[in-house]
Amino acid sequence: MKLSVSAWCLEKLLFGNKMDIPDFIRLCDQNGVEYVELLDCFLKKDEDIQKAKELLGELGMKVSAYSIGNDFVQPDEEARRKEIEAVKKGVDVACSLNTKLLRVFSGSPKEGIAFEDASGWIIDSLKECARYAEEKGITMVLENHGLFAGKGSQVKEIIVKVGSENLKANTDLGNFLLVNEDPFMAVRELKDYVGFVHFKDFKEVGENEPGYKGIDGRKYQGTIIGQGQVPMKEVVDFLHENGYDGFLSIEYEGIGDPVTETIESIKYTNSIIK
Repeated sequence: MKLSVSAWCLEKLLFGNKMDIPDFIRLCDQNGVEYVELLDCFLKKDEDIQKAKELLGELGMKVSAYSIGNDFVQPDEEARRKEIEAVKKGVDVACSLNTKLLRVFSGSPKEGIAFEDASGWIIDSLKECARYAEEKGITMVLENHGLFAGKGSQVKEIIVKVGSENLKANTDLGNFLLVNEDPFMAVRELKDYVGFVHFKDFKEVGENEPGYKGIDGRKYQGTIIGQGQVPMKEVVDFLHENGYDGFLSIEYEGIGDPVTETIESIKYTNSIIK
């Protein structure tokens, strides 16, 4: 398996303009990381993408995946068309960044939209995007995120119905807890479809603590990888036993110092990676 670090680990600093993507890339290089996951929200201009590519080339580093924020749960057909075109653009950027993986979402719940309608839009949109991804040699990896594709079974159903080798799962280990699902059991369910792994750890905290609220009302807070309640080593061992040799991309979402705790997460992941 290959260790990667997502730029989302430093999102507070990146959104706060206290760091930029070249700073993030250099930090990873200084800590022995060869692969980085880049996100569209931090690469707003073609100039940003070019600078990242040049620095990666200078340092001998590579992009594990390009991650975008899309939403196919749009009752308006024109709005869905815009989302589809945005994903196709993401495919093109992934090609430009010399990665073979594009992380995508399904979509967010909206008032008055039934699950059956949303599922149809998600599947039809992904089918069209998958055809374009096939042409470009890109594999889309669907993240378990939100209510329409939060559980392992939902992600699996979407992938099966889309029916393309160019759509696989991005198993986000922490996110499974938010839909009241055991991360290890969810990975077992998706073992034949895993194309990318968000290596994220959470712990349950009190309702007055900062964090993310799950569907059952419980609250979870991000931690340094290996210090939460996700069985990280067991997941790695299982994936290894089932032939997964792709990326484990660290996605730290804790409340501590992002730089320090990302570095600690790198150390832990290196200690268990296969």
